[in-house]
Amino acid sequence: MHTIKDKAPLRPIESIPDLCLSCGTCSAGCPLTGISGFDPRKIVRMVLEGNDRELVDSPLPWLCTMCGKCEHACPMGINIVHIMRTARGMVDRDKVPGMIHKGVELDLETGNNLGLPAEDFQFIIEDVATELAETPGFEDFAVPFDKQGANLLHTLHNKLVNTQNEDLVHWWKIFYKAGEDWTIPSVNWEGVNWGLFSGDDDAMKVFVGRIVEHMETLDIKNLMYPE
Repeated sequence: MHTIKDKAPLRPIESIPDLCLSCGTCSAGCPLTGISGFDPRKIVRMVLEGNDRELVDSPLPWLCTMCGKCEHACPMGINIVHIMRTARGMVDRDKVPGMIHKGVELDLETGNNLGLPAEDFQFIIEDVATELAETPGFEDFAVPFDKQGANLLHTLHNKLVNTQNEDLVHWWKIFYKAGEDWTIPSVNWEGVNWGLFSGDDDAMKVFVGRIVEHMETLDIKNLMYPE
């Protein structure tokens, strides 16, 4: 079985973990240092000393937000985010925190992290669009689903459909006033790749592949990605 130290450098990185100076610059830049024992320098040291199982079995990999401030600050260019993601990928899937694991499963099964049926998704989007069309200056606004040859594919963050769908209006107003030629996919519309966050490379490839398929099938030139 490969260790984290073996696997992490296989991802695109600038330096191998062995170059760590233990200077603590990563920890100084991390917004979570000191919370529940989280410390990027400690985590890199665990990997260098071969304590993979201790790291993988701990909650530490899931505390990380993967914001990248640690590796941006690192004077040796060590890609700590990939170390964290590699550790996540080594966690048994039934031990992945529930919200993340459920999101991956729902997306694989239904095309979005909410498990929302296509007809419900379209109803929500059209309902928000109807409200915008009642605003002066947007009377003929309508959401173009699966438009062939559009300039922009608008994938969505699930929260824009679930709890914050009023935020969609801001984008749509800009598209409308700018005369943008855009479209939303009616299925597999999720733009948040929880396969990436969970360390599940196979799931990550499926989710990316869906977006690529939309771009190719609909002959779309540009992608608007919510993350």
